[in-house]
Amino acid sequence: MKKRVNLTFPKSTIHVPVAYRLAKDFNVAANIIRAQVAPNQMGKMVLELLGDIDQIESAVEWMRSQDIEVSLHGREIAIDRDLCVDCGLCTGVCPSGALQLEPQTFKLNFARSRCIVCEQCIPACPVDAISINL
Repeated sequence: MKKRVNLTFPKSTIHVPVAYRLAKDFNVAANIIRAQVAPNQMGKMVLELLGDIDQIESAVEWMRSQDIEVSLHGREIAIDRDLCVDCGLCTGVCPSGALQLEPQTFKLNFARSRCIVCEQCIPACPVDAISINL
């Protein structure tokens, strides 16, 4: 099973080796999608967890016991194809390459599985065709 989570670390838990502990103690693979962690500051991270559902739930419980705030990542980017004019402005700000123009048709292609929901594409869209689904 795959599950995407948002983590918020208080200053006191920045030193916790989360990805290592998830793999070693819970047999859960942690793909770091996005991270903003600095010494003596609050940190944020988006992880994609891969493993057995029970192991993932145990890992989430452990992270919460370490004072790490864990929230399930239920948000997704939505593109209104009726509004989209395939201008490609969103492709220039997409750090994961989830938004690309097809070379032959010049139509916008959205690879949802590559999207990290950074929301940089939303303000880039001149016709407001991109939004966030909660």
